[in-house]
Amino acid sequence: MRSFLRQLLFKTGAFGTTRPRISAASPLRTMSTSSTAALLYAATIATPSLAATRPEDEITKAKAWHSKNGGFENPWPSWQMLSVFQIITGLLGRRLSGKGNTPDTTPPTVPVHAPQFLSERTGNGSLRATWLGHACYYAEFPSGLRVLFDPVFTPRCSPFSWLGPKRYTEMPCQIKDIPIIDAVIISHNHYDHLSHPTIMEIARLHPECHFFVPLGNKKWFQACGIEKCTELDWWEEVDFTLTPSSSSSSSSSGPEKKEVDSSSSEQTTSTSTRVTEPVGEHPNNSSSAAGSESITARIACLPCQHISARSIHDRARTLWASWSVKSGDKSLYFAGDTGYRTVPKESEGKDDWGQEYASLPCCPAFKDIGRLRGPFDLGLIPIGAYMPRWIMSPMHANPRDAVEIFRDTKCKQALGMHWGTWVLTEEDVLEPPRLLRKALAHHGLPETGVFDVCDIGDSREF
Repeated sequence: MRSFLRQLLFKTGAFGTTRPRISAASPLRTMSTSSTAALLYAATIATPSLAATRPEDEITKAKAWHSKNGGFENPWPSWQMLSVFQIITGLLGRRLSGKGNTPDTTPPTVPVHAPQFLSERTGNGSLRATWLGHACYYAEFPSGLRVLFDPVFTPRCSPFSWLGPKRYTEMPCQIKDIPIIDAVIISHNHYDHLSHPTIMEIARLHPECHFFVPLGNKKWFQACGIEKCTELDWWEEVDFTLTPSSSSSSSSSGPEKKEVDSSSSEQTTSTSTRVTEPVGEHPNNSSSAAGSESITARIACLPCQHISARSIHDRARTLWASWSVKSGDKSLYFAGDTGYRTVPKESEGKDDWGQEYASLPCCPAFKDIGRLRGPFDLGLIPIGAYMPRWIMSPMHANPRDAVEIFRDTKCKQALGMHWGTWVLTEEDVLEPPRLLRKALAHHGLPETGVFDVCDIGDSREF
């Protein structure tokens, strides 16, 4: 019971701290990976010259997700907000009545493998995605861009190292094992998606990495001493460009460190960005896409149905989001952490997608995303942390919801996430993949090859 309550408090934001334990006045000490040869890039973040496409409905025109009290809210009938008290009493009541389930995490559960990252920026023309546990994916675009989503490389998803949900599967690697990180994209500030120790480690080992966050989260990064951070509202997008400015010396004495001057304008901000290449790969080698061409990406902040909090004092004070990244001829949709519809308590023990509940409103944002920004080559979509449904459904998709999101957003293929790492809710740890196959079959889709799950540490190409 004590373990269950700890997990509940951390997931709902009823326990925790609002600010990282670091002085904003203290300089952030950074280092480059010692075992790399360097190539300098100038990173440019610019607003596209043409306005981003967005829905023409009244919700979007009024930015109805901006709450009058200064925070944010989900502006759709598909969202019905429960208070922290309702969630705690509801789950506690299930435990006391014997209705609650404690998932068995006895090994074996989800296999974990050491990931095999590409040794250079070029590949075979495919978009490559590696699952690093829970909602963390590492994406290697054929353009050379490297993006890390929702990284949490700690044993617990908690503000404390000794309390909170603990991993039942091992971390497949450490931050130091990832050769290149150009950008980190964060969906929201819950502890299983935004980790202070992890962010600080990334900033230390990859000091030129740029962070993209939903509105209101930039101040958290600034408090960490991180200035390379861009925050966006829903439906906003930027062009992220890495332009080669100089290359390292080929002498055996190692690369020469050079700096690129910063400049700014109303639309564009340039900073120096060092892209690291593995030892033995000369930066000017013709096999490296980074040797002569710019790397470009369009990064968009998009809606999803969730909530934010790092304590009992800041619920919904910062925005949550899904994201899209398009680079070269490949596109990726990262759904973040999201629900799809709100299921009533009366549905417990029934098929909440059956005829009785088929007319429940669904979040319309996903069809807007598919219509205006799709199709996507790959979707990264959550499939876990959904039981009991009447409590979790507003903010967490189950596998059937996930397939609906997959279809709405017009993803060509998808990989599941948000499962297999921490026990956050009541479903058995291996249930999400099983229900995903069932949901795919319901729509006449193949059980494999369209919307898959993979082992932690595995890579798939698209």
